[in-house]
Amino acid sequence: MKVAVCYNLAATTPIRGERLDRISEAGAETEAQAVAEALRRLGHVAALIPLGTEVVSFIGKLQLLRPAVIFNLCEGFRGDSAKEMHIAALYELLDIPYTGSPSLCLALTQNKALTKDILVRHGLPTPDYFCVKLNEAAPKVTIGFPLIVKPCSEDASLSIGPDSIVHNEAALKKRIRYIHDRYSQDALVETFICGREFNVAVLGNPPTGALPLSEIVFAKNLKAPIVSYAGKWETTSAEYQGTTPLCPASVDEKLRKKIEHTAIKACRLFGCRDYARVDIRMQGYVPHILEINANPDICPDAGLARAAHAAGYDYPALIQRILNMALARKGAAHA
Repeated sequence: MKVAVCYNLAATTPIRGERLDRISEAGAETEAQAVAEALRRLGHVAALIPLGTEVVSFIGKLQLLRPAVIFNLCEGFRGDSAKEMHIAALYELLDIPYTGSPSLCLALTQNKALTKDILVRHGLPTPDYFCVKLNEAAPKVTIGFPLIVKPCSEDASLSIGPDSIVHNEAALKKRIRYIHDRYSQDALVETFICGREFNVAVLGNPPTGALPLSEIVFAKNLKAPIVSYAGKWETTSAEYQGTTPLCPASVDEKLRKKIEHTAIKACRLFGCRDYARVDIRMQGYVPHILEINANPDICPDAGLARAAHAAGYDYPALIQRILNMALARKGAAHA
């Protein structure tokens, strides 16, 4: 079977943010090569199709290849994560089935403030929050410190570090200005919950089950118990060494079911399909949703593949299962 593996080419210089942000962007090609190799081991014909700074040649390559399905690894366009949805919508216009969540789901979950609005409306727990629009001043704080400040429409822990956690209004205003100035977007401010953190990998279309839970274990010597950018991507840093995933997580059965139920319910609400990841922090015995990643990293050493391995799937088997779900949609659409 002919499969197009589509991914983003990393820009030489990021259009916003920090120069080190390119580390995570450059990982897209490694991820694509790993998926393509797994597909070839499964007997498929895998063609790597990178998306650069213009879309016309990208469309042309897809039309020339005429793949049976696209394995979609694109996370934006021209360095803009908010345009992730547009690439999926492009596949829909071309009438080519693709893996992963649909364009509307990607649009909703890419906007962290909108995600939280919807979670609250449907009674799913998430930390208290407010959003500060680009170039607007911070409003009077009505939720308690400490707070954590994030870009509203980024992933891969971009901008996240110890300075993201603030303990007073002066530090809050400074961090909001940093997000506005360096990342050119709204700033999400939410209550910082200092509890156990779990990643929940969810599979299915619609989401029907969770892979074994992964807990993020933070070393006591870290400046802050968070998954920072350095902790996720800078392999020689103390933060990376002190941020350890434990999968399967050590939890009792009642808590495991509670966390999984919360994650699956959230993924169904947003229309996630095939695979997704929900990041959760515990406040007491209540799992609070930090964010929903509808297009998570699927490298062999990333969290989702690690959880799949704990469930008994080797990497090619995980890739084939995802591919099968996309092909089933193709059959239904053309029935």
